[in-house]
Amino acid sequence: MNTTFLNKIYEAHQYPKVLPGTVEIERFITNLLDFLFPELSENRFRTPLEVETNFHLLRLDFEKLLYKTEACNNKNVNSVCHNFFTALEEVYELCLEDSEAILEGDPAAVDRKEVVRTYPGFYAIAIYRIAHLMLKLEIPHLPRILTEFAHSKTGIDIHPGAKIGRKFCIDHGTGIVIGETCDIGNQVKIYQGVTLGALSVTKEMAQTKRHPTIEDNVVIYAGATILGGKTVIGANSIIGGSVWITESLEPFSTIYYAAKGNQILKKGIIEKTTRTHESK
Repeated sequence: MNTTFLNKIYEAHQYPKVLPGTVEIERFITNLLDFLFPELSENRFRTPLEVETNFHLLRLDFEKLLYKTEACNNKNVNSVCHNFFTALEEVYELCLEDSEAILEGDPAAVDRKEVVRTYPGFYAIAIYRIAHLMLKLEIPHLPRILTEFAHSKTGIDIHPGAKIGRKFCIDHGTGIVIGETCDIGNQVKIYQGVTLGALSVTKEMAQTKRHPTIEDNVVIYAGATILGGKTVIGANSIIGGSVWITESLEPFSTIYYAAKGNQILKKGIIEKTTRTHESK
């Protein structure tokens, strides 16, 4: 046995980042989602006292997570925890709006309960909104751990730093990537395989806006790739499937790969129309 290798492993174990265990973190987010959305839970609260009791238990569990996160030691854990649960109602209302947007946006959806219980898009958005709140409260590590947990469960990768407006609809969702500095407006709908990413940048540009801005009422179809921090997709635009975009589009634009005869136009030959008198 290579003792030098084993010594390296031993040394690595002496200086880990002190964080709660994976099981603890996943248990907390699962219990929190069950609390907020009974469609996900096997249990129902029968009295207001049960609701209040479980709320306080969740708060205690969250405090434990914060105390076990070494980087939180210089923070007032009680204050951070209080601010998180105070803001939770707003997150809950945003999630309900998201569920309604998905219901309205997918003809196959039966009702809101089905959306909450079965749709990976709703699940990923809900965890993103919780993680985004944690990031705004400057809670380290946990936001990214949570969104990567959602990523592993759904195939949808939303960085907790992204800014996403109201009534966000993800249809299907597998393979979606939304970068850290994305800014997404209200009533945006995204299909599977969409990438809202960065152009190639250096590490020194980590604190700059590297990902696109998507304005209100935009629909982005499957497989589209939109890149760059200076790229703005104007409101009420429609982005067709599999297009590649690295420059801004005016509001009410429609962009797609067009078929002419039996030939599908290839990459770089994109037919663009601008709609000035109609909405999406």
